[in-house]
Amino acid sequence: MTDDVEIDDDVKMPRIPIAASLVALVGLADSVYLTASHYTAEPVPCSLIEGCEKVLNSEFAVIGDVPIAALGALAYFAAFSLALLTAFHYPRTWQLFGLLTAAMAAASLWLIYLQVFVIGAICQFCMISALSSITLFVLFAVSYFLSRGKKPVSAESDETAVAN
Repeated sequence: MTDDVEIDDDVKMPRIPIAASLVALVGLADSVYLTASHYTAEPVPCSLIEGCEKVLNSEFAVIGDVPIAALGALAYFAAFSLALLTAFHYPRTWQLFGLLTAAMAAASLWLIYLQVFVIGAICQFCMISALSSITLFVLFAVSYFLSRGKKPVSAESDETAVAN
């Protein structure tokens, strides 16, 4: 079974980077929404759990005057770009994707800790972002472990081994 999606007879795109680019778009949409809500001072509707406003108005929601969500939007855009470049056979970008998503997942775990143990409230939109960033790192880790057994024969096969 192949790990590629066949676009036409000559073009194959790796599935994991494609999935990662879609997950990154979810995180990007979520963080852009939270950033826009911050700058417009619109309340964020918390329909599943209460606590969004408490979290989003806490001292931990900003670094200086910049909302954490804006930094998340930049990170998700970079993750999307790197995953997409990998899908289009630029395999070196996948290692950068791995480093970026490791940092994003670590930051998300820290922010979850802050919500639960320090702020005492949970923001459902923040949890969507955390789930997105952790999923991105898991996708990278899965691709890494799946490609460990593959030995590249040439530069072309190196591209497919890393990207799958």
